[in-house]
Amino acid sequence: MRGESAKSSKSRRTPLPPAEPVEDPTAPRGAIDYGLQRRAHITRFHRGGILSSDFCDADPYLLKAAKFHGEQTNDDCPACHSPNLVHLTYVYGDELGPYSGRIRETKDLPSLAVRFGDVGVYVVEVCPDCHWNYLLRTYRIGDGVPRRALPTPRDLQSLSDPG
Repeated sequence: MRGESAKSSKSRRTPLPPAEPVEDPTAPRGAIDYGLQRRAHITRFHRGGILSSDFCDADPYLLKAAKFHGEQTNDDCPACHSPNLVHLTYVYGDELGPYSGRIRETKDLPSLAVRFGDVGVYVVEVCPDCHWNYLLRTYRIGDGVPRRALPTPRDLQSLSDPG
């Protein structure tokens, strides 16, 4: 079609999959909790079976995100026992379009769950002091109704254009 990119015309031709029956969009589905694995790693870490560099190697972007967007926890860091341990909640999904992979506050998740059909949530704990980081849990939220991806805003389009 004239004036439209091949990507947008292709997405219009592809039918959306059928809706998934979901009773409560805000209730986590398909949850995977890494608590037991985390506990085993912490035990091995304190016994000297794991190098600190195996878990205290947070990416600089993760540390910056923890500094500005982390949600404070009531727990101390399992590596250095600092009280500054924070959680970061990342959301992913095709329906989110350019907003996939962003950090969201926990209080924002219920509104995302009713606006989108399928959103993957990843909760990571990070210690800004010793750079400890660990994936705590993953789960899915959403109302089960598939939607097209959100369009990319013009200001983001200009960043990705090669010209």
